[in-house]
Amino acid sequence: MVPGTVPARRHSQDPNLTVASGAVDPPRCPPVWLIPLLWTLALGLWGLSRQHSVWRDEAATWQVAQRSVTDIWHMLGQVDAVHGFYYLVMHGLFACFGPSTTTLRLPSVLAMGVAVTCVAVIGRRLAGFWAGLAGGLAFGLLPAVQFYLQEGRPYAMVAAGAGLSTLLLVSALEGRARTALWAAYAGAVAVCGLLNWLALLILPAHLLTLLWTRPGRGTWRRWAMAAAAVVATVLPLILFSRRQAHQVSWIPPLTWHMLIGPAVLLAIGALGALLDPSRRGRLSVTAVGLPLLAVPQVCLIGLSAIRPLFVDRYVLFSMLGLALLIGAALAAAVRAAGRRFPRASSWLVPVVVTLAVVTLLPQLLANRSPESRVDDVLTVATDVRRLKEAGDAVLFVPAARRDTALVSPHDFSGLRDIALAVGPEVSGTLKGEEASPARIRSAMLAQDRILLVTDAPEVARPVSAQRDKVKARVLEEYFTVVADEQVRGRRVTVYQRSSPHGRFTGGRLPSTGGAR
Repeated sequence: MVPGTVPARRHSQDPNLTVASGAVDPPRCPPVWLIPLLWTLALGLWGLSRQHSVWRDEAATWQVAQRSVTDIWHMLGQVDAVHGFYYLVMHGLFACFGPSTTTLRLPSVLAMGVAVTCVAVIGRRLAGFWAGLAGGLAFGLLPAVQFYLQEGRPYAMVAAGAGLSTLLLVSALEGRARTALWAAYAGAVAVCGLLNWLALLILPAHLLTLLWTRPGRGTWRRWAMAAAAVVATVLPLILFSRRQAHQVSWIPPLTWHMLIGPAVLLAIGALGALLDPSRRGRLSVTAVGLPLLAVPQVCLIGLSAIRPLFVDRYVLFSMLGLALLIGAALAAAVRAAGRRFPRASSWLVPVVVTLAVVTLLPQLLANRSPESRVDDVLTVATDVRRLKEAGDAVLFVPAARRDTALVSPHDFSGLRDIALAVGPEVSGTLKGEEASPARIRSAMLAQDRILLVTDAPEVARPVSAQRDKVKARVLEEYFTVVADEQVRGRRVTVYQRSSPHGRFTGGRLPSTGGAR
């Protein structure tokens, strides 16, 4: 028999609850969480700068984090209240370490390290050493985790909080419940909710775990109190952010093809649950992992039937449940192999992980390239610096493409933003407030050269804002293209005034448009 693979029953201090657990760890092995942690950190640090690129979502983090706390608070009253707590955290980090791709993304790497540690510890407690090790290694390799492992946005932090709260819940159900533990549980879930209030979907997942395991009345009471405290903490943010619902208007209505991904994940999770030998009526990997995987996905689909909200990153933390179930399935395979091939069974997890790495290597490499994101605000800023001349003006179509200048202001020094009426900090917005179409037209006609920063054709959307239509019309009628550069989803075009009167017909305005 392979050491560390024999399942055992461990009784908690709760008389109503039995805990399924694994036996002792293999001799002379490190803590089960150490290898997955180092594995995930290594994957996160590999290619962290993504060839010194930053895409539009990360650009929002970059520019807001450099504002003062007063300016951030002012902005949250207008836009992005749902990310306010995250922006304040990143403001502190940028103030301490300075703006860089490392400061932007390293918090996500460390957060995923916390999440993977929780997966490994939960798996070890509930199904043995191999379940913890395999689950932790699997979590670090999941494609969704790999994508957001190096993302300057809050989703990895939410996953860390979700992992920690689930570990605390497991500890409570194992009979280690103390007032401090439940307070820590409530704090972890509340932080998740403040980072993204859709993370509160972890509460119904934990509720299903409680229904599955049927703990004592005292545990139910303490969990209900903790959950109520969390909801009371996050509810003001939920209510206030509803005023800014227009910010998610880009999310398309739910369609059947959008359900394919969740369906595949749930099928994999169900298979892992079937291979978990200790799933019925006890605290087990299935009792914890299956609700954590399924409930957030199903709840988000249900909410999306009312209002389009289905974006997989909003429930990235559900991948914790998938990793737990994969770990349990591999642990069951190790036990089965150990009965026939006791010496070879300990190689099963390393071999499976190696095969997974080889299979996923193209995707791992792709995620670390700038092309993995829709655009790059840094590279196009370099083109602007190279193409600009003294006295040039600059325009952005749509106005959200101003993020390039906000992230790299030194590359735009000397250029006059002739459409901007009120800056982002003063207006409390991400992109500032532009002048009226008539004033923009007058300002454009007073220029000899204009640099236009917009989206590349492959990611551009049709021009819809009236201001942007005026920009396009004036450029087409009175200016000619003298330079045009496209790189990584962005485009910078240099226009020269063709003549003081009449319409120029020899040049062509590049396709412009906005993206979310």
